[in-house]
Amino acid sequence: MDLLLLLKAFILGLVEGVTEFLPVSSTGHLILAGDLLDFNDERGKLFEIVIQSGAILAVCWEYRAKISEVVLGLPRERAAQRFVLNIAVAFMPLAILGLLFGKTIKAYLFNAPVVATAFIVGGLIILWAERREHRIRVESLDELSLLDAMKLGLAQALALIPGTSRSGATIIGGLFFGLSRRAATEFSFFLAIPTLILASVYQLYKERALLSVDDIGMWVVGFVAAFISAFWAVRGLLRYISSHDFSIFAWYRIAFGIVVLVTWQLDLIAWSNH
Repeated sequence: MDLLLLLKAFILGLVEGVTEFLPVSSTGHLILAGDLLDFNDERGKLFEIVIQSGAILAVCWEYRAKISEVVLGLPRERAAQRFVLNIAVAFMPLAILGLLFGKTIKAYLFNAPVVATAFIVGGLIILWAERREHRIRVESLDELSLLDAMKLGLAQALALIPGTSRSGATIIGGLFFGLSRRAATEFSFFLAIPTLILASVYQLYKERALLSVDDIGMWVVGFVAAFISAFWAVRGLLRYISSHDFSIFAWYRIAFGIVVLVTWQLDLIAWSNH
């Protein structure tokens, strides 16, 4: 067993788990981390699907009670039916645009300058969202309308640009649309479940030729690291936003984006084009 490879798997699993549900872009971090660890080939892309699955399982486990309540109540309870419909409606924009433009986006936008610029722009938008007057009209997910769900889905679709952040686009979009911080954050968690599961299944099918039993050890290490770190990231974020805003994530994005742009411009790090 290659210990260096397992260490890379562990680090990338942590990166995925910590960043997937925070408004900082897991895709952007994985692109850059893959460059630094020299693990950005086709085998690395398949590995990203595995660790993403670990992060998905973590949020499913954290919200297992709510998920069970919705599933069991779906045949007869209007609240459960409305919840599922809202998730389905919000999921559609990203799914449709991803299928139409996914290949083009990966061909031209998966590179360090684009990711860094998206980090900075996203940070500035978060600061703008936090400094404007925030009028809350949706305190909990039960108050969410179908129109709200569609707006949040369109916001999530912005995450097709690497470095934007799927959760960040949904959460900050929610703030603009009048959701409370907790409602916007929890909706981004629940919306992530079908989004990431279907994306993972689709990508796994496309990359099925790369599946190898020799990589099982690497997958297990990355999966476990992503699950544990995502679990604590979700819990930590909910505790944090109970008494803080998202400004700290904005400043992190801006600083991180500037560092990447500077190292790219001065050729201090050999960021690759993906």
